[in-house]
Amino acid sequence: MSIIIEQFKKTYGKSPVAVSRAPGRLEILGNHTDYNQGLVLSAAVAQSTEFAIAPVSGKKCTLCDFRDGSRVEFNLDEIDQAKPGDWSNYVKGMIVGLRKRGIEVGAFEGAILSTVPLSAGMSSSAALEVSAGFAFSAAFGIDLPKSDWARIGQGVENNYLGVSTGLLDQFSSIFGHHNALILSDFRTVEVLKTVNLHEGYVLVVANSMVKHNLVDSEYNTRRKDCESAAAKIGMVVKSVKALRDVTPDMLERNAHLLTRQEYRRALHIVGENDRVLRGVAFLEQGAIEEFGKLLFESHRSSIENFENSCPELDFLVEQAKSIPGCLGARLSGGGFGGISIHLVAEAESDSYCQRIATAFKLQTGKDAEMIKCAIGEGASVEKL
Repeated sequence: MSIIIEQFKKTYGKSPVAVSRAPGRLEILGNHTDYNQGLVLSAAVAQSTEFAIAPVSGKKCTLCDFRDGSRVEFNLDEIDQAKPGDWSNYVKGMIVGLRKRGIEVGAFEGAILSTVPLSAGMSSSAALEVSAGFAFSAAFGIDLPKSDWARIGQGVENNYLGVSTGLLDQFSSIFGHHNALILSDFRTVEVLKTVNLHEGYVLVVANSMVKHNLVDSEYNTRRKDCESAAAKIGMVVKSVKALRDVTPDMLERNAHLLTRQEYRRALHIVGENDRVLRGVAFLEQGAIEEFGKLLFESHRSSIENFENSCPELDFLVEQAKSIPGCLGARLSGGGFGGISIHLVAEAESDSYCQRIATAFKLQTGKDAEMIKCAIGEGASVEKL
């Protein structure tokens, strides 16, 4: 945190009163299950967004991004509507969300410094939302449960920006554990347990370099298809409130009620919930190779059922099957571009990254960003 503090002093001529940090996240298994009240296995990563803050009088807020030197100013009385293409929307949205709870945030000078890749599926937006929220908590004496901060962050996406995302990103950023995957239940909205990833294996992120913008993508359409499928099955099986409640057998018995598209979307979600449970069991049993196979299985379902992959992601995952050291790979996050994750033997991870990047360059002409991800701690804030 020392770098952001020094740059803050140079920029504003004073020290911040608090610095927070919130990590990006990787979705390991459980693709699009969060808004279907399902189960997700995820991890916070070592890459994070830091937010330094100092309250000021008046209504004008200033925000600097120390990555590119950009600066944004806004008036607290003029933030009810998001401005298209403005990265400070994620910060302003948190303030608007707090207001809805009767909590006021005063004017401030702030700055961010981030190592979370943008628009890549590691949830740079949630890292910014959570780091802003935690900074506000310290600077303005706001005391809320961690799960409430996650919901306020989700509200930024759903209500302020109009994207029908679930709680996974904010939850993972807040509740992450060093060297452990977290199993979250998005019906009860809680972390059920943490599961250690085996020693000797790392998660490699291969960025397809295809930017995905969830606001403009088919994300909202997928959500509607899932909700429609659950509602139709729920007319027959009264206990079904969301796809979380649908078993593979139940889906097949009621497939005739659904359109072909609804059936395929539901098949993906029902399968993902099942893969999460099997994945946790495999990790606890030490069956790391079986766990890896579930990643490949998940990606196949993304291609065939959810249709949220793209040719670049498919190439990266297909290559993973032929390069030594990899046990499994799949797209991670919303899809439609973004990243793939690869479970790789640590001893072979450097050569693996080199080989897959070379193959990707030959195939697409583009340089794939390769990131070896350590699994990091969840969000924190330090009052200075």
